[in-house]
Amino acid sequence: MPAVTADTLTLPRIAPARPEETERKIVSWTMAPEGYEGEGFPVHRAFAGVPTQLLDPFIHMDQMGAVDYAPGEPRGTDWHPHRGFETVTYIIDGRFQHQDSHGGGGMIENGATQWMTAGAGVLHIETPPAELVDSGGLFHGIQLWVNLPKKDKFLPPAYQNLTGDKVGLVSSADAGALVRIIAGEIDGHTGPGSTHTPIVMAHATVQPGAQLSLPWRKDFNALAYVLSGRGTAGAEQRRIMPGNLVVLDDGDRLTFQAAESQDSNAPALELLLLGGQPIRERVFHYGPFVMNTRAEVVQAIEDFQRGSFGQIPADALRPYHGKQG
Repeated sequence: MPAVTADTLTLPRIAPARPEETERKIVSWTMAPEGYEGEGFPVHRAFAGVPTQLLDPFIHMDQMGAVDYAPGEPRGTDWHPHRGFETVTYIIDGRFQHQDSHGGGGMIENGATQWMTAGAGVLHIETPPAELVDSGGLFHGIQLWVNLPKKDKFLPPAYQNLTGDKVGLVSSADAGALVRIIAGEIDGHTGPGSTHTPIVMAHATVQPGAQLSLPWRKDFNALAYVLSGRGTAGAEQRRIMPGNLVVLDDGDRLTFQAAESQDSNAPALELLLLGGQPIRERVFHYGPFVMNTRAEVVQAIEDFQRGSFGQIPADALRPYHGKQG
């Protein structure tokens, strides 16, 4: 169950489609393979198999969970570096702690989003709190990497804590879908995230049988990832299911339809919607560094090794692996 819910009948409505508007068609349909990240927590690699030019300005995305952990099972990441892009961690269920070498940090929970601009270089850790490790429980979230253009690769690191109560909330024209706007603008409604690369990021819940049609900036690409539930996407009503990523072509609007019948453990169609202005620059991506050339990545590794990304603080978080003995 998403942490941020609302009565769609009381929210501002997205305007219905006008006769002259065109619906975007699907140009790519993929299924995310499973993998492991950090200390071994399960993820779905949402962008696997998608041509990079269709993703631009996005680089990488993992769906973390959804998984119902037993006591002692939750895992995160230890301290590690980043340079040249922004990391976005959105927690739907569960809790994650964040800390970085430039003073950013806090608990991410209840539909909150942590937005970290790595810029010139930062060290950080994301790990479940001790109480979640000891108790176990449901955990579900997203980590997205947003590229920075060459002119912004060496921005000073920055951190935004976007609590769930700050997201922009709107409903579809018939109130059958709830849209949580985390960053960017949809039909004149905005989210709280401040982004260097112009993007839209939103989480939509479409009730069984309902349709979500929303306008989309013509200069943005359009991606939709299925977190859970079943339905259709695009002008051609292509079937979608959990783990599907669809990339849509040019047009005025995005359209999704939730199936009339949903599973008991996934009662609605849950979608993560992404769009951005393509940067159209060369990308050289190696591990935690996203630069324009190989030489810049080599320089990033050397800078990290000499300590120029900052220092792990004295009161640093550390991964917790449960009660001993």
